[in-house]
Order: sequence, then C-alpha cells, then structure tokens
Amino acid sequence: MFGCGVVMAASQAMGIGRRSDGGLTIVCSSRPQKKATAHHMKTRPRKTQAWDRNRKPTVYDPLPPLPPDWTLVIPADASSAPVTPPPPTPSA
Repeated sequence: MFGCGVVMAASQAMGIGRRSDGGLTIVCSSRPQKKATAHHMKTRPRKTQAWDRNRKPTVYDPLPPLPPDWTLVIPADASSAPVTPPPPTPSA
C-alpha cells in the first residue's frame, strides 16, 4: 500500500465505464459544421436599424370575393325535366 509502485488510473480516464450516447463521440473537431436549423438561425439576416426594427407589417387591401365554383342553370322550357349535375372534376 505505502511502498507499492503501481498506479491505478480512473476508469473514465482510460475510456472504460458507462457511456450514455452508445456510440463514438467526436471531441476535437477543427471545423464543426452546424446542422440545418442551427445554421439558418445563426446566419439569418438581422434587423439592426431602429427604423427597420420598429416597422409595422404591411397592410394590404382585402381580397375581392371569390367567384362560385359552378352555377346550375336550368332552362326555362325544361323546368319539369330532371336535371343531372355535371360530372365532378378530377382532383390532382
């Protein structure tokens, strides 16, 4: 115990022990690359001028009412005849 020349290393220093990630971990990367969202958040354009930061969103005129998809027209002379609706249009 006191006169022994054997040195015991800690299990973490030797790379032995529990590993929570279950795989290899890159510790020292010279040029780490950001993933997609992190890259977009870091390089997004930022507003620096006070007039640009305080600007309100653009107010557009309301859109006109949309036209109806189709209108059923019944001829006056064939009002008692059965009316068949047009075939449905194929959806893409």
